[in-house]
Amino acid sequence: DLTRFKQLLLAKQKEILEVVISMEDGALRQANTDLSNTPFHMADLGSDNFEQDNTLSLTASERRLLTEIEDALLRIEEGAYGICEGNGERIPKARLEAIPWARYCVKCATLIEMGLLGGHDVLDESDY
Repeated sequence: DLTRFKQLLLAKQKEILEVVISMEDGALRQANTDLSNTPFHMADLGSDNFEQDNTLSLTASERRLLTEIEDALLRIEEGAYGICEGNGERIPKARLEAIPWARYCVKCATLIEMGLLGGHDVLDESDY
């Protein structure tokens, strides 16, 4: 099972890296576009800035997920993968199938999201 979870994590890591690089390249390329020969309108500048900020904020979220994946890969190497960091119990296999980087069982993740249990911030896993 660990080998399969490691493969899932590495595949997701590769997918995210490709997306992040593409998004960042696109945002930076757009920022470096020379507009001196085109008509200029403040609304266009605002839209461009909003789009660039939105793209960079999305990449920040993706980078955070990359950190979670790297941490999960490290837990595999250390023998701690699949153990809830909140209560020390095993994380159900079905949860790891859906979210291979999960560090908490559903109960502890819910408590953290509600602010009732200390721990790492839990990613909004519904996005993945």
